[in-house]
Amino acid sequence: MKNEIMIREPELYFDSIHQELNNFLRDTFLTNAFANPLNIKKTSVWRPAIEVKQNDENYKVKVQLPGIKKDNIHIELDNDFMTITAETHEEKEEKKEKAQNERYHTSEFRYGKYVRTISFDQPVKIDDAKAKYKDGILTITVPKQQIETNTKKVIKINDED
Repeated sequence: MKNEIMIREPELYFDSIHQELNNFLRDTFLTNAFANPLNIKKTSVWRPAIEVKQNDENYKVKVQLPGIKKDNIHIELDNDFMTITAETHEEKEEKKEKAQNERYHTSEFRYGKYVRTISFDQPVKIDDAKAKYKDGILTITVPKQQIETNTKKVIKINDED
């Protein structure tokens, strides 16, 4: 049995490309970002990179969420899928006078929402799932429900109803 699985979500992949193209066109033609780069500001929905491994007992999912605070991460688990959402916001200084004069020259920081849904090929034990977050990596361990596939049952045939 193979120890690793790769789950692809083509519809989300193309949604991500579509969103990036929309952002590029909006920034280029609607806000005229190249003529005035001080107006650039990015807020969007992102798909974080993931790594999914499995063995006979569980799934182990790693999600890259650099710069996200643990309190801004939400994990929703169902019998056969898991959705991870996280959010990061621009940190603003308390000094009003400095903030009024501050404008972007350029920013490649990602502010906004991260969303990723992962499907499992076998039901999981929701109550036994565990998560930890360290150095920008969220690690989730989700135990599999053990399904009896080799159990045989002999059915007795009765003469009466």
